[in-house]
Amino acid sequence: MLIDSHMHLESFARRGEVALVLARARAAGVSQVVTVGTSTDDWDLYAGLEAAAPNGSVRHTAGLHPCSVDESWPDQVGQLEARWRRGPVPVALGECGLDRFHLPREPELAARMFAWQEAAFAAQLAIARRLGCPVVVHSRGAFRECVAQIDASGVDWARVVFHCFTEAAAEMAELTRRGGRGSFTGILTYKSAAEARAAARAQGLAGLMLETDAPYLAPVPLRGQPNEPAFLRHTAAYAATEVFGVSLEELAAVTSANVRRWLAL
Repeated sequence: MLIDSHMHLESFARRGEVALVLARARAAGVSQVVTVGTSTDDWDLYAGLEAAAPNGSVRHTAGLHPCSVDESWPDQVGQLEARWRRGPVPVALGECGLDRFHLPREPELAARMFAWQEAAFAAQLAIARRLGCPVVVHSRGAFRECVAQIDASGVDWARVVFHCFTEAAAEMAELTRRGGRGSFTGILTYKSAAEARAAARAQGLAGLMLETDAPYLAPVPLRGQPNEPAFLRHTAAYAATEVFGVSLEELAAVTSANVRRWLAL
């Protein structure tokens, strides 16, 4: 059975489709999903979905996504540790990090917003260090800055994953030599994603984790459709045969064990 290590249940919950999505996932061989928090708007929702889900099929994280960062970020980050004091306890902090791709074009505003992102990321890393919990990193157009902040934070790199990894093998080497890892989405199946496949091979099957990032980034042959955890099977099958040359069963066993080990599930 596979584990979807990173997805977002909010849109499915709004449509009343969580039970259907989890049933389809189970039928496709995906036994568990980790729904990832992005702001105070979804933390309580995800905690409630985890509490209501059968057999631990839903786990959740809490964090402030860089694209959710504005001048009010201290208030939101200030509420994070309280989430660990009431159940169910998040399995990781995040997603948090840095994102240049979605910054506004106006230079002064972009610089101010990126400075907020850096401050919010540093504050969340400090919380993760105090809690000793895993960290889910969102990095887009800011890989070296993310690495530098984690280095400076004192967070245990063995608890760090860069989700939706699309950097090249050289950047993967920066993570693995520190003890961190990358997680891969359906982008791995895209014809244009040769660098992501090279990075996955550079990390090796022994360190591999898979995710959907649903409802985004559906894999081939479903690219362009709203993504969901059941579609992880397509990414896993492609990774098994085209990237690593192993059976789907072997890849599922290794990736699921990696997620459980990283999150201490």
